[in-house]
Amino acid sequence: MHVQRNGAGYLAVRLLMWTLVPAILSNLAVGQAASGPSQATASTSSPAASPDQPPQSVPGVRSDSYVIGAEDIISVDVWKEPEMSKTVPVRPDGMISLPLIGEIKAAGYTPVQLQGILADSMKKVISDPQVTVLVDKIGSLNFNIVGEVNRPGYFPLTRRMTVLDAIAMAGGFKDFAKTKKVYVLRTAANGTQERLPFNYKQVIAGKNPQQNIELQPRDTIVVP
Repeated sequence: MHVQRNGAGYLAVRLLMWTLVPAILSNLAVGQAASGPSQATASTSSPAASPDQPPQSVPGVRSDSYVIGAEDIISVDVWKEPEMSKTVPVRPDGMISLPLIGEIKAAGYTPVQLQGILADSMKKVISDPQVTVLVDKIGSLNFNIVGEVNRPGYFPLTRRMTVLDAIAMAGGFKDFAKTKKVYVLRTAANGTQERLPFNYKQVIAGKNPQQNIELQPRDTIVVP
């Protein structure tokens, strides 16, 4: 009887193990699956961008070819000289003002050219200045379209654009626009204004294609 009870107890223990072990292994597998992806994510996630990264120039503006103009906004960054680094507007007279070096002409130069000019001026107050000039906002290269178009207003002029391009950018004509009487107002260097006619119907029909002129900064297209 004693041996039989021990044998029965042994069988009971074996049955209990067969029941519990698969459940334990299943729970362990679930736990590993749950923890695995989060660990992988933590190990492969990229670090946050540094807040000390330098400012970026306006897209499409080449520092070696874009010519800075009045009403542009530029960033002047001097390496390891935060007191001399500044974001400044280009005044209507083409000048900017910077700490320690005062007023200096910016309009008419590319950002790369201006970097060299500023570096030469800063050599009087600091040794071996490393200067970077970026265009933050373009205010000098734009045109205006007013009147019977769907989206009137100012638009950037950072690439070659004709009157037809500008009308498309403004969303096209409204229903009652006088498309035969469109004109461009252009201000000359001496301040006088020239009125350049644009007959939309003739231009798209292949007549008077010369009226589809290339726009210049500060042109205003009037759509009656």
